[in-house]
Amino acid sequence: MRLNVRAFALTGGIVWGLTVCLATLWLLAFGYEGGMIRVLDHFYFGYSYSVVGAFVGLFWGFIDGAIFAALFAWLYNRLVR
Repeated sequence: MRLNVRAFALTGGIVWGLTVCLATLWLLAFGYEGGMIRVLDHFYFGYSYSVVGAFVGLFWGFIDGAIFAALFAWLYNRLVR
């Protein structure tokens, strides 16, 4: 069975983007200091441990997740042949 690369990329982007955004908002809501999640500012330009940073993380997480999911689906399809 082959994977649809576009659909897999879109799904991966949505899942990873929402994960970064919701994790940031969740940790902010419960007063976590954010030591571990602040590491994302090294990878995502403009990200900060804040409400605005959560939405910046949503954008970059979507791009990041879509690229890696597309690469995974493409590689999977190549190896399944």
